[in-house]
Amino acid sequence: MAQHRACQEQDDCVRKVTLSTMRLKVLPPVVLQDPRVESLDLDRNKLKHVPGISKLGNLRKLILSKNEIADFPEEIQSLVHLEKLELNQNQIRVIPEGIFSCLPRLKHLRLNNNRLSALPKDLATCSSSLQYLNLSNNLFRAVPRAVLDLASLQELYVQNNMLRQLPRELFEGRPLKMFKAHGNPLRQPPNEVCTGGIQQILSYFSQLQNCQGEEDRRVKTMFLGASLAGKSTICKSLKQRQVVLVSEEQRTVGIEISEFHIQDFTFLFWDFAGQLEYYVTHHVFITPQALVILVINFQKYQLNNDIFQELVGFWINNLFMRVPNSVVLPVGTHTDCCTEEEVEEKKQDIMSKIQAMLAERRANLTHFINNLESSEESEFYVDQWDRLKEMESCTLTILNLVPVNCTDYWDIKKLETTILEHVKNEKIFPNIIRVLPLVYKEVEAAIVDIVQSEETAEYGMMDLNHLLCEITRREHLSHLDTELFQDILRYLHRIGLIIWYEEIKQLESTVFLQPTFLITMFKILVRYRLVQQLESISVDLLVGEHATIRDQSNWVWTFKSKAMLCQRAMRALVKHQLYSEGMRDIFEEMVGHKAKKGKLFSLLEHFEICLEVRNAKDLNPGAREFVPGKPWEATQDCGEAYYLFPTYLNQSEEVSERWGGDHPEDLHIRAYFSPEIPEGFFQRLMVKACSFYSAHWVAKVTCLLICSGKPLLIKENNQKGYSYIELRSRKPVQRTEFQFTWDFFMAIIFIIRKLSEEWPGLHMCMKAPCRTAGCPAEFFWPDVDGKNTVTKEEIKTCGTCGHRFRTELLLPKVPSDLGVPQPPPPAHYYVTSYGTTTFGPSSIHVNRQSKNYPATDSPFENTSKSKISISVPRGSSLGSGF
Repeated sequence: MAQHRACQEQDDCVRKVTLSTMRLKVLPPVVLQDPRVESLDLDRNKLKHVPGISKLGNLRKLILSKNEIADFPEEIQSLVHLEKLELNQNQIRVIPEGIFSCLPRLKHLRLNNNRLSALPKDLATCSSSLQYLNLSNNLFRAVPRAVLDLASLQELYVQNNMLRQLPRELFEGRPLKMFKAHGNPLRQPPNEVCTGGIQQILSYFSQLQNCQGEEDRRVKTMFLGASLAGKSTICKSLKQRQVVLVSEEQRTVGIEISEFHIQDFTFLFWDFAGQLEYYVTHHVFITPQALVILVINFQKYQLNNDIFQELVGFWINNLFMRVPNSVVLPVGTHTDCCTEEEVEEKKQDIMSKIQAMLAERRANLTHFINNLESSEESEFYVDQWDRLKEMESCTLTILNLVPVNCTDYWDIKKLETTILEHVKNEKIFPNIIRVLPLVYKEVEAAIVDIVQSEETAEYGMMDLNHLLCEITRREHLSHLDTELFQDILRYLHRIGLIIWYEEIKQLESTVFLQPTFLITMFKILVRYRLVQQLESISVDLLVGEHATIRDQSNWVWTFKSKAMLCQRAMRALVKHQLYSEGMRDIFEEMVGHKAKKGKLFSLLEHFEICLEVRNAKDLNPGAREFVPGKPWEATQDCGEAYYLFPTYLNQSEEVSERWGGDHPEDLHIRAYFSPEIPEGFFQRLMVKACSFYSAHWVAKVTCLLICSGKPLLIKENNQKGYSYIELRSRKPVQRTEFQFTWDFFMAIIFIIRKLSEEWPGLHMCMKAPCRTAGCPAEFFWPDVDGKNTVTKEEIKTCGTCGHRFRTELLLPKVPSDLGVPQPPPPAHYYVTSYGTTTFGPSSIHVNRQSKNYPATDSPFENTSKSKISISVPRGSSLGSGF
């Protein structure tokens, strides 16, 4: 029996051959001599041709991705049993006819990241078999006719091509379950419809069948720039078609939204406040496919790099990272305070420096790409290379700067004419026109009518079902059903006309008909001079929240020292704002109370602007018994909730004290960012990380996490040309502990990578510094596959100092010569004022050790900490608070 099993395993090994990351330039002859091979993985090699592949007549799976193939291997037509074929991330331009007609069993085909603009007609012969097709990141201008004949297709990916229209028949009469098309200049259906998925696309085409589609010319226009640059003045003057001067007291706080019409174009103006404090909320509202008007104060502008960086460079860099394909129109204001010669000189200086930034970005990307291509192990970096090539194809379109004297209406009129000329240019705005079913426009008009009605409250917050009832009262919309109504709301949400966060459970039944109200809520707590707002809370408001002047002083101290606000302080701040604006009736709904969280807090947490923390008191002897495998129920009375706002953090002494300083033997890596770490990125990283690991300490640029007794320090360094986030942990004592330590690292790296996806123009790479003291060299991380890097080496040699290190000291690679893994030693968890911990199935022994700490350790005075010693077997997990 044992002999039979051994033979079976040997036979399985013969049938499946894996030669990935072997730097192969030719196929090994020994592989081609065995016709029993059914699966051949040649991923990440240097192959340009695969002669002889036709000899493997029994192949069912062939992976040729991430090689250097330019000519499609015609011998593949002999592999009649082939079910899975992957040729993605090569350089293929043309696929000849006659290949796919010989592959009747083909189910899975990946051709993404090539240079294809057409497909052979005989792909249609795979109609009954092909279920998966990936054509993303190619050069298609239309969906190939052969794709429309694939009746069994379940997954189709066409993102990042040049498609303007999707045919209706692509979605009808086939079992399509997954479809992605973002990154195309789509008009019909618009990208905002495609984002909603297959069902919304089908609904869209169904409505188009019932009536003629209408062209919608809508431009989201974002006004950005430093404080007091004149954004609001230009915005209001354009809208009112007359000079409207805005004083310093009337400047934008947060974001203001208005609508403006020129000819048959509708402009949705978003006026963003320039103070840095407000930038933390910009990621919620700055979206692609918009016209960005960058307003620059010419009176303040000087011909030096520091002023350029403050007034122009900062915004260009952030647009590079956040919306790299956007169109930017620089506008110089306060020109009446400058001579004509000064205006021209400053204009030329700004435009030349912006062009220099564009050139520097291109040069940096080229440098990164060349570094990867020249590496002896370039096959290990294919994913990173592809990402860089995508970024290389995206660049800001910078229009010629327009100087404007805001006190002269003719200058305002000249700016209006310039804007109109640009948006009419299809080369600049290829998807400015969207084709919409009539019902979309009718529902939008009905919502505008409801907002303007005297019966609708000024804040425009309405229940979802009530809004549907209001709309269906109109005779021409009486047929509107719930599903179609929600599809249209999703579209209107994505273009910024209304706000509906159906993904937030507490808000899924609420529609904000006035986005400005939501922004009003944000700007109460994320604003310039928040400390002064706290100090100015009236005695009457304090009494209403059962607070005293002493409590108010504590709120101010806690915010200044810990960047935290308690729920009562936040209620008082919001109450003052809402009551002053006549919105008393929605106060409780937005803010909630001790037993129930209000909608405002759900929004702030959803967008990672703040993190809820609670004052952990002594252990409760009356608490329910912990049962392994079942959730540990939270106690009902765990003190008043506090909310941490990382963007206001300043002190770092406590984190440094807890960490105890860097050690030479620490495992440490760095995530480098180019051009820089985006404003607010590290603060959002802290919110995400601390929500996963409840034992933590935080400061302005550092964060210390504890998991299973193991500390991990996260530190930000954001200098020009040297921006990175460093992760550092103590070197494991035993080699059996490396798996857990690197899993901890990778959990944070996953958060960083996921967060960086919101900045499509941001380049990030991972490096591990050489472990030799004083050596400046760093080891470049290869692509990450799952939890580990794509490398097979056990030893790494530094090219600078020549020292050799085991790979697991530099990369997430588990030592290969381990014996039977031993359970980790008992871990120590701390229940702190910043968070508490629960555990999965484990053996837990609690020994109460109380010790009084000085008030500086906690935002709450006279609070003791409890130490819990817990033996946790490998595999136990962290959960939410007690």
